[in-house]
Amino acid sequence: VGGGMGSKAKAVAGLLAVTCVCSVIALILSVVNVKDVFLPPSTKYSLVFDAGSTHTSLYIYQWPADKENGTGIVSQVEACSVSGPGISSYADDPAGAGASLKPCLDKAMKIIPAEQQRETPTYLGATAGMRLLREENSTKAEQVFAEVSKAIGEYPVDFRGAQILTGSEEGSFGWITVNYLLQTLVKFSFAEKWEHPQDTEVLGALDLGGASTQITFQPGVPVEDRNTSVFFRLYGTNYSLYSHSYLCYGQSQALKMLLAALHQVPRGTGAAQPPRHAVAHLPLPCWASSSAQISHPCYPWGYQENLTVAELYDSPCVRAPSSARPGLVLRVTGTGDPAVCSMAVQRLFNFSCGAQWPCGFNGVYQPPVRGQFLAFAGFYYTFHFLNLTHQQSLSEVNTTIQSFCRRSWTELVQSFPQDLKYLHTYCSVAIYILTLLLEGYKFNEDTWSNIHFSRQAANTDIGWTLGFMLNFTNMIPAEALLHVKGHEPSLWAGAVSFLVLAIVAGLVAVFLQCFWKTK
Repeated sequence: VGGGMGSKAKAVAGLLAVTCVCSVIALILSVVNVKDVFLPPSTKYSLVFDAGSTHTSLYIYQWPADKENGTGIVSQVEACSVSGPGISSYADDPAGAGASLKPCLDKAMKIIPAEQQRETPTYLGATAGMRLLREENSTKAEQVFAEVSKAIGEYPVDFRGAQILTGSEEGSFGWITVNYLLQTLVKFSFAEKWEHPQDTEVLGALDLGGASTQITFQPGVPVEDRNTSVFFRLYGTNYSLYSHSYLCYGQSQALKMLLAALHQVPRGTGAAQPPRHAVAHLPLPCWASSSAQISHPCYPWGYQENLTVAELYDSPCVRAPSSARPGLVLRVTGTGDPAVCSMAVQRLFNFSCGAQWPCGFNGVYQPPVRGQFLAFAGFYYTFHFLNLTHQQSLSEVNTTIQSFCRRSWTELVQSFPQDLKYLHTYCSVAIYILTLLLEGYKFNEDTWSNIHFSRQAANTDIGWTLGFMLNFTNMIPAEALLHVKGHEPSLWAGAVSFLVLAIVAGLVAVFLQCFWKTK
């Protein structure tokens, strides 16, 4: 009898020992530090071309591969400025647009390790300059795109296409960039959980380009107009935004509209001039090259420039009067009068709302501005030049601009010899920005202090490119993130096998203990 009892005890003890050993092995396998040569490279890269109306930039982004879904994780390695004008200026030389991108692509290939170039997502996004060219001549726009795509396609990158962003996308991606960089969307808590930051309000985005301007923010009321409403679900939080882009209201096109308006100020002349189409294709008679005077209240006193009617009316944003002769040379003379300038700038807008109330301008619906705003790109550059980016009060901003606008051209050239290219335009653009923000977007004395003029956040340029890249590489999840630990498949399989063995051995031991009848 004793022998029988002994063999049962031995069997149970043996099985329990197996259970323990298997459990320990499974435990070790499941907590062992999982590192293997099959892990992806530790840093990933992406390239985005910002093909604006006046110039193109290439942004190179990088991020740690293991933290792909974080916020504020992506950083800008390099911003390469393409020399020459924007790609829309190459309508008559599309191959030139492609060639212009190569020096920046060469630079990128030196920065990104060779073995990672083939998996580097590369995009080209074009904005209002190409929107205007497509409106004017869609065939030429397609040719420019074909050439830039061909040029990028010659490099060993994962090129995902060239496209024209809609105004709404441009505004929305700028908003995502701002809030991603300032970490208002999510942050990583001490409990190792991604969560929506408590009491953090998202920021609005104000973007001023060469050919369009965008306003995007989270209003306090539901957006009543489908054309201007944008919906995002990011990190488990819903965002209903207002976003609108005004085509032709970027700074270059606005200055063009201003000059055209000054050219067309009625002066009781021009009735006897032949219609434009009658002379456009003929050799111009001698009287057609005579000059016409334009007084420009926004240009500094003593500044002069010449341009032809054809150069002035080379954009869909301005309509040439039928009497205008393309070869006519216009002489523009600055008079440096900020009050008259301000009135001329206001005439570029239609501030009456009509049925669309509340509105921004030109009858476009806009709820009242709400919250803090980041004003970047053109808003920043002009205000930075005037040293107005340090939260000055509205009255101080007004005084600074008025006195700058009264300075003569001679005086300005002596004070700013490095800035000659745009020096004559700073007064007009500053008054334009004030008019756009105060009367267009309806900021006021109280809400002015909510506007923060900024070029960068977290050492990264603010603009649509980062938001665009995060969106198209699916790096911002819709749902809130759970903190999970990963395993190598082989180790995981091993751990599971030993766990199963341990369970089986344990169950057999229990079975024996209960049912092994001893005589």
